[in-house]
Amino acid sequence: MPKINGNEIRPGNILEHDGGLWGAVKVSHVKPGKGGAFAQVELKNLRDGRKLNERFRSEDKVERVRLDQKDQQFLYETDGKLVFMDSETFEQTELDADLLGDRRPFLQDGMTATIEYYGEEALSVSIPQKVTCIVAETEPVVKGQTAANSYKPAILDNGVRIMIPPFVGEGEAIIVNTEVFEYSERA
Repeated sequence: MPKINGNEIRPGNILEHDGGLWGAVKVSHVKPGKGGAFAQVELKNLRDGRKLNERFRSEDKVERVRLDQKDQQFLYETDGKLVFMDSETFEQTELDADLLGDRRPFLQDGMTATIEYYGEEALSVSIPQKVTCIVAETEPVVKGQTAANSYKPAILDNGVRIMIPPFVGEGEAIIVNTEVFEYSERA
């Protein structure tokens, strides 16, 4: 694995540090009046979610890790585990449902998700940014409510609550942005 200097760390880099795998969340370069410059890096442990603030001087060497990404199809959930299948080798992988966090309700049967691997160990799962959902419950449109930014609450078929425009009714398919939990467009 390539070693990089402390001043070459960028947000999104995966580093091997203190015997663990860490993702660089925030990086700020500091040049104090006295002493050498350094990079102040906020790290997040990819295995257990701990956070760490660390200073790296430009002469410090850090291991940069590259993760392998594979697109896999979601099959089913059992006992808090999500089961995915590799569409080329048909091998099945079980992952903790906690890896998706609050985006878990948007994972649908047969959906293709991207799983990042370090060797044989699966570290993270990401689902598509836009997912089609059905509006299960919403309030009826109030006549004359045509203000440009008026939204109404709705509950989707997966149980998630979002705000939708007044012209969308129950039973309609909409596209939801899974990163910000907002209505994107009609499907």
